[in-house]
Amino acid sequence: MDEKFQIKTIGKVNKKENGFSIDIFPKFIPALNNIEGFSHLQIVWWGHLTEEISKGGSLTFEKLYKKGPESIGVFATRSPVRPNPVLVSTIKIDQIDFDKGSIHTPFIDAEDGTPILDVKPYHLMERVKECKVPGWCSHWPQCYEDSASFNWEEEIDIPS
Repeated sequence: MDEKFQIKTIGKVNKKENGFSIDIFPKFIPALNNIEGFSHLQIVWWGHLTEEISKGGSLTFEKLYKKGPESIGVFATRSPVRPNPVLVSTIKIDQIDFDKGSIHTPFIDAEDGTPILDVKPYHLMERVKECKVPGWCSHWPQCYEDSASFNWEEEIDIPS
C-alpha cells in the first residue's frame, strides 16, 4: 500500500542573528491564540534537505553512534533520513510576536527556510517517569536544558 497524503506548510524557520524564529504564515496566525504561558513548544517540520529513503537512502546505518551498535535501524535514531522526513523538535520560547506570527527561540535543529508543518504545546504530562533507553545512549542528557552543553561530537559519527 503506497498511500499519498497532502501536507500543508504553515510557516518556516528563519535563522536570526541571536537564534531562530518560527514564522507562521498570516492565514494561520489566529491558531496562536492563547499559546502564551507555555515555555516550550513541539515543532513538527519537514526535512526538505535530506535524502528520502525511497530515493536511495538506507533503512540502516553502520556505526552511526561512536558508543553504539555496529548497525542501527533508522527508527532507533533521530536521523532526518527517514521514509518520511517528518521531524519533531522541542523548542524553548523566548518571545512571541502575535502580530507577525513569529515565535523566537534560541535554537532549533532545523535549517533556515525549513517548512513548518505544525506547532504543539509541550505539556508536563508528556514526560515519562520511567523511561528506558539502551546502554549505549544511557549517559546522554536527561533533559532539554542539558543537551545544549553536551558534547555531541563525541557521540555521533558524522561522515565527512
